[in-house]
Amino acid sequence: MNPLCGRCNLVVYPTEKVNCLDKYWHKRCFSCEVCKMTLNMKNYKGFEKRPYCNAHYPKTQFTAVADTPENLRLKQQSMMQSQVRYKEDFEKSKGKGYSVVADTPEFQRMKKTQEQISNIRYHEDFEKKKGGGDLPHHQPGNPGQAAYQPPAASQNYHCEPTPEPVRQEVAAPPPCAGKRYRAVYDYSAADEDEVSFMDGDVIVDVQQIDEGWMYGCVERTGQRGMLPANYVEAI
Repeated sequence: MNPLCGRCNLVVYPTEKVNCLDKYWHKRCFSCEVCKMTLNMKNYKGFEKRPYCNAHYPKTQFTAVADTPENLRLKQQSMMQSQVRYKEDFEKSKGKGYSVVADTPEFQRMKKTQEQISNIRYHEDFEKKKGGGDLPHHQPGNPGQAAYQPPAASQNYHCEPTPEPVRQEVAAPPPCAGKRYRAVYDYSAADEDEVSFMDGDVIVDVQQIDEGWMYGCVERTGQRGMLPANYVEAI
């Protein structure tokens, strides 16, 4: 059975049939909806299953949405939900006034260096206190004199000009817990925990912190601090 034309609703025979836009057309009926210009399969444009020419093809237009009470209510509800979520996130993050610091290799090196410096200063203070408390016990005096010193009268005893403590202080060398190095370049301290020195200065009580830094005391100035390892050489 032959189909009907999409425009004139008459029977379309195979010799004059045009199959387009899900319909069958006569060749003379396949024309623009506005200007009735005859179209073909190369120059037509379809819109809602209707043929149009290029000049009269309907252009797409945006649809304006009216501010109806329902739309206003939905808009206000969306804004309230956004504010509620913002307040919830704010309350969750409230009191967490810290920032996460990445555990980078540089941060680990600085942390290890600070720990080693703290340990070195702690041991130095401990050795100083220990040396001050054991000073009367190491002096080469006779046993009677050592037994004669009462702990309560130690202040009066030190005020007397006895020669033995003087010989003890002169003869006893300063404690040296590390190696001795000699400076081969001049160096100016770039931070508070570093020490400055000149070429030829002797660095004593040197302790290795890491591959690039040491901790020691400049014998000429008596200052203690960190120093670069490539600026000194072992004696």
